[in-house]
This record gives sequence, C-alpha cells and structure tokens, in this order.
Amino acid sequence: MLQIPDRIKPLRGFSHAIHIGLNVLLPILAYILVRIDFVLLAILLILLSKWRIFAVRPRYWPANIIASSIDIIVAVSLVLFMANTSSEWWQLFWVGLYGLWLLWLKPRSDVLSVSAQAMIGQLLGLSVLYLKFGDTSLAAIVAGTWGITYLAARHFFTSFEEAQVALLSHVWAYFSASLAFILGHWLLFYGTIAQIIVLLTTIGYGLAALYYLDSAERLSQNIKRQLLVIMCAIVVIVVALSDWSGSTI
Repeated sequence: MLQIPDRIKPLRGFSHAIHIGLNVLLPILAYILVRIDFVLLAILLILLSKWRIFAVRPRYWPANIIASSIDIIVAVSLVLFMANTSSEWWQLFWVGLYGLWLLWLKPRSDVLSVSAQAMIGQLLGLSVLYLKFGDTSLAAIVAGTWGITYLAARHFFTSFEEAQVALLSHVWAYFSASLAFILGHWLLFYGTIAQIIVLLTTIGYGLAALYYLDSAERLSQNIKRQLLVIMCAIVVIVVALSDWSGSTI
C-alpha cells in the first residue's frame, strides 16, 4: 500500500510565524486577484503554494500529490465560489472560510479532523464540478466524480489503520461514478445544489460515520439501525420528491 507521508510544516519559532503569515496572506491575495478578474492567476497562486510537493525526490511526488489533493480541491473550489458571485460580502465569506481551513482545520491530524477534511473536500469539489461544469460531457462528469470521491476516500482512510485503502477508495469512487452516469442524464438541481450531491453526501457521510464508530468499537446494533434508517429515509425522500419528467440528454 502506498504510504502517504505527513505534511511538512514548521511547528514553532520564526519559521512557524512565517508559515502562519503566508497562510493568512494566501486567501487575501486570492481574493484580490478574483476581484480584478484574474481567477486563473488566483488558482495558479494556490498551485504554486504547494511547491513543497516537489521539494523531495520524484518517487515521493505521487504520495505527496495524493496527500495534498484535498487541500487543493478545497482551495480551488473556494476560489471558484468567490469568482461565481459578484457580491463582495459573499466573496469575503468564502475568503473567511478559506482562512479558517488553512489556519484551523487543515493543520489538524486527529481522526475527526481528517474525516471532516475529506468530507468537506468531497462536498466542495462535487459542488464546483456540477455547478460550473455540469453542462460538459457526461464522460467528463463521471470522470470528475470518480476522481473527487476517490481522493476524498483516500484522505478519509489515512487516519485509520486500514489495510485496503486503495480498494475501498475505488469501491466508493466506482459507486459514485456509476451514480453520476445514471443521474447525469437528468442533472436535477435544488437551487444551486445538484441532486447527486445530496445523495452522495448523505450516503457518504452515513457510511463514514458507520466506519468511524465501528473502528472505535462504539457501533452498536441500535446506532447502526438508526443511521441506516436515516440514510435510507433521506434517499427515498430525495428520489420520491424529484421531478423526473424532464427529457434525458
């Protein structure tokens, strides 16, 4: 199994202060670039901020890319959300979330925090995929769904002693991509949220909760039954109340 190394970051002293300062500066610079319509430059800035991925021997690059993928997905998604609105207050809201991600959630490595990182990455990544690129080809949507859900699952399992990380990640990605292939013919939206995002979020978060509780030996039959009933109820409600009368593409 491919081992993902820990993120390299200074822990104290002057270097730590510089690290914090750069993390504060990055969302501000991204916001400024978005305001002057240099969105691609803002995304490039985010990618350049991940230079440490390649500051090691090439054989470590794939592992570093996987380890940083959720951070990149979240950052790029938030920049695109900034660019998708003309409201300065909404843009500042996304800037604040980006800063909170960089300064509080991203540096944390406990099980719940890593799980939250994976869930947020999947939610934001899928939201951008279907909101910004929902009118692209079905193959691109399926491939994008596969990639985002696979990387989110890989990130989720890194905090557990799981021997089948790649297999389980591909299973979740295959299920998600299959659902994208089926629902991609309709692409129903609730406002700006695609139906498939509601379904994958419900199922994914529910399965993640079951896995976490089971790994912590806190999963009783009663809790399992409750979670499964809630998941199934939400899925049934979403499917039953959807308007399926539209023509397929």
